[in-house]
Amino acid sequence: MTIYEASGYYSIPMEILREYESWGLCGAVKKVMGAWQYDDTDLERLSLIMTLHDVGFESPEIEAYMKLLLEQDGTEGQRLQMLEKKRAHMLDEIHFREKQLERLDYLRHHIRKQQAAKNG
Repeated sequence: MTIYEASGYYSIPMEILREYESWGLCGAVKKVMGAWQYDDTDLERLSLIMTLHDVGFESPEIEAYMKLLLEQDGTEGQRLQMLEKKRAHMLDEIHFREKQLERLDYLRHHIRKQQAAKNG
């Protein structure tokens, strides 16, 4: 499957595919008649890259994770640590947003209370 076919069929942005190629992680990708050819293993890796991207990993983090994945033996702990760190960061973000919502709701409540007092 060419880069264009992979991009279109799996809805993977071209910049992700080009970045993947630039990392040198696509060992099974072969250049045939000037076009990259992706096999099933590459597509599985790209799916993981898209998942990591979707959960908030930045490109350098994805590259580091994928390089660890390719090393396989003994990297599970490091990869799990990366996922745990991202999860903790996301929870911090969620808690921060919850506090913002509480403040927003307080302000809304305060205005409604004032409106009710004027109308009541």
